Amino acid sequence: MRRLWLIFSQAVTISVAVLFVVSTLKPEWLRGATPSSVVAIFEAPGGSGDNGDPLPANAPGSYAQAAQRSMPAVVHIFTSKEVRTQRHPLFDDPVFRHFFGERPDSSPRQRAAGLGSGVIVSPDGFVLTNNHVIEAADEIEVALNDGRKFPARLVGRDPETDLAVLKLQTDAQFPVITFAQADSLNVGDVVLAIGNPFGVGQTVTMGIISALGRTHLGINTFENYIQTDAAINPGNSGGALVDSAGNLVGINTAIYSRSGGSLGIGFAIPVSLARNVLEQIVTSGQVTRGWVGVEIQEITPELAESFGLTDPSGALIAGVLRGSPAERAGIRPGDVLIGVDGRNVRDTKSMLEMVAALPPGNVARFRVRRANSELDLDVEVGRRPTPARN
Repeated sequence: MRRLWLIFSQAVTISVAVLFVVSTLKPEWLRGATPSSVVAIFEAPGGSGDNGDPLPANAPGSYAQAAQRSMPAVVHIFTSKEVRTQRHPLFDDPVFRHFFGERPDSSPRQRAAGLGSGVIVSPDGFVLTNNHVIEAADEIEVALNDGRKFPARLVGRDPETDLAVLKLQTDAQFPVITFAQADSLNVGDVVLAIGNPFGVGQTVTMGIISALGRTHLGINTFENYIQTDAAINPGNSGGALVDSAGNLVGINTAIYSRSGGSLGIGFAIPVSLARNVLEQIVTSGQVTRGWVGVEIQEITPELAESFGLTDPSGALIAGVLRGSPAERAGIRPGDVLIGVDGRNVRDTKSMLEMVAALPPGNVARFRVRRANSELDLDVEVGRRPTPARN
């Protein structure tokens, strides 16, 4: 019996020793795992392993997911156009030409380059950007965030909102941005501005919505800007302004600056206006708006007093174009437009937007205040002329 006990004790001792050695030198044998999984536990937080697991949620105060969601759809736009250099005054001097002869190449053409940003809005490669980014360009190249580059053609442009639509010249499929709801923004919301400032590469800046509905800035004919303090610099034009979920809320367009750099006052075209222009350009290659042929003027307190107006609301008709729909309908200079199809006209901005939204060819009822009376006039809406290209 004692001998059996000694054998048992020795076996237990040897087993414990073997277990100690294995757990110290080869712990993975006890877990049934491979050595590579031991290395995987040292990955930096926020990464995903080789198994393709999704990234963990953002840390508080981080907008990484919003940036990662929208950045692939924001592109860099490179343009070039041929320009004629200035002729040297000496070539106009007869004495100089007598000794050196005529130089037909004295005003050589050179190529001027420009840059901006854009947003891919469809898988087949439609890109929304600013009109001033591609204006007068005869060559357009678009570079994606992943390094791919494609030539692009101009589908259509709308100078009055400073928007343009491009089409990538390829059959490839592309990542697209998600449009936010038109009424989803509020002052104080966090937004990210994504673009290619100064050509340094794709950059994300953060700020808040400072104001909504900014008008009378003198930037474009139709203005309804989002104001933000997210840094917007040259090269950001046409890029995306996205919310904290990565949805597109605006197209970065302009800044207020005395130095050329960001001063915390940037402006973006809201997604509601951008969507309307995009759909019209993709469908017909242009934007169609209503027009009646009047010159309008804001009613100031001084004008209201001189015209004897007790109510300063409305838009003063300062002039009527000869042969225009307004003249045919009987609208006269000095009338005050106060209503269009039953909707009140508050000021010149609302009047311009109401008339532009009317379908050409339709008849709209205009209410005007003339002297001490109000008149209803039926106006056959015309088509707004396309602005002359510089």
